[in-house]
Amino acid sequence: MNVELVPLEVLRPHEQILPKKVDQLEKMTHRWNAYTKPLLIDRATGTILDGHHRYNVAQRLELLCVPCVLIDYLEDSLIELDVWPNCGRDKVTKNEVIQAALSGNLFTPKTSRHRLSDHLPPIAVPLSRLRKPAI
Repeated sequence: MNVELVPLEVLRPHEQILPKKVDQLEKMTHRWNAYTKPLLIDRATGTILDGHHRYNVAQRLELLCVPCVLIDYLEDSLIELDVWPNCGRDKVTKNEVIQAALSGNLFTPKTSRHRLSDHLPPIAVPLSRLRKPAI
């Protein structure tokens, strides 16, 4: 999996976040002084599939880009989509995920679960690099 730096402004969340989790992750990000896991992004729409809390940390830190793994979400049959237990839904489709991102009508936190997220490569991209443009 290739990790690319992607400008924050092209990314679109599809889920809401848990503010306390963003607070905790921001503290850890400062401690590491780096991003240690990439976001998982749909290449065609910029939809964040995994990494909403990391995205919100980047916004707080006023980063210009974040490390991402870009995939062809709707085309790739290897991307398994499920729902988290107790999220209030029995299922969710890839099209619903994309529509939530494009419409801004976000799912509640921890609704969708993308199985590929469990296999994202470990990284160490310094915050100093992420404060510069992606290109």
